Amino acid sequence: MKITILDGYAENPGDLSWDWLKKYGEVQIFDRTPKELIAERCADSEILITNKTPLREELLKTLPKLRYIGLLSTGFNVVDWKYCKEKGIPVCNIPSYSTDAVAQLTFAHILEHTNAVAAHSASVHGGEWSSCKDFCYWVSPLTELSGKTLGIIGFGKIGKAVAGIALAFGMKVIASTNHPSPFEGVEFADKDELLARSDYVTLHCPLTDETEKMVNSDFLSKMKPSAILINTSRGQVIDEDALAQALKNGVIAGAGLDVLSEEPPKASNPLLSIPQCSITPHIAWAGYETRTRLMDICKSNVAAFFDGKPINCVY
Repeated sequence: MKITILDGYAENPGDLSWDWLKKYGEVQIFDRTPKELIAERCADSEILITNKTPLREELLKTLPKLRYIGLLSTGFNVVDWKYCKEKGIPVCNIPSYSTDAVAQLTFAHILEHTNAVAAHSASVHGGEWSSCKDFCYWVSPLTELSGKTLGIIGFGKIGKAVAGIALAFGMKVIASTNHPSPFEGVEFADKDELLARSDYVTLHCPLTDETEKMVNSDFLSKMKPSAILINTSRGQVIDEDALAQALKNGVIAGAGLDVLSEEPPKASNPLLSIPQCSITPHIAWAGYETRTRLMDICKSNVAAFFDGKPINCVY
C-alpha cells in the first residue's frame, strides 16, 4: 500500500516520528508539495495525508486507488469532502487537539497589549534601564486585566477555555454564540452589545459564509476606541483592509492576530506595517505537546480505518 504525506514539515519538523506509518505500507514523506507537483506525488497513492495541500475534485477523480484521506488539522476545507463522500472515501480530521494551546496564545496576545513585555525587554537590553535616573520606567501604558470586560465571539471548546482563563484574571466575560449554554460567570449577549461593552474582543468562530469578513468597518465601528481585537480562529474572518484602516484611524486601539487571510502573507499585507497590531505566524497549534497530541489522534484515525471503523470523519 502506498501512503503519501504531502506536507509533513509543519507537524513534524524533526522532533516527532512518522515511523508508525511504515507498518501499513510504503511511505513517502514530503516536507511541502507545491501546486505543480500535487498530482505527480499523489499518483497511485491509496492513503493521502495532508495539512494545507489542497485535494480538489478534479485531482481526486484521477486517483482510482485512493481509499483514505487523513488531515493534520481540524479544518477540512482543503479537501473536496463532498466528492469523497459520494465515492465512500473517508476524510478524517483532528478534532479538539489544540484547545488549551489556542486559549494560551489568545492571552499571550492580550498580555502583549497590557504589559508590552517584548518592548520593555528590548528597551532594557538597549541600555535604557542602565541609564535611567529612577529605579523603574515604562515605555508604553500598562493595564490590569482585572475588572476589564472580555467579549468572546464563538463559544465552543476554545471559547469556553478562554472564558475560564479570563475569569481567573478577574475579568468580566460576555459571549456571543448561536448556541448558548450555561457557563458560570459568563453573560450572553448579541454581537452588537458585546462589541459596545468589551475592552477586548476575541474571535473563536468557524469560517463560514456568515463569518467570512465578519470583522468589517461596521463591526469595528461598534467597538470601543480603547478596545483590542484578538483573532486566533481563521484569518478570513477579518477584512484586513478594514482592520488596517481602523487601527490607523484610532477606531480601535490595537489587535493581536495569529492568523491572516493568506498564509504566508504577501509583503503588501496592510497589517504588517502597523505597530499596534501584534502578529504571530499561525503558531497557536505548534507547541510540542500540541503537535504530539495531533500525531496521536492521526495514529488513531489511521488505525481505525484499517480496522474498518473510521473515526473523526468530517461527513
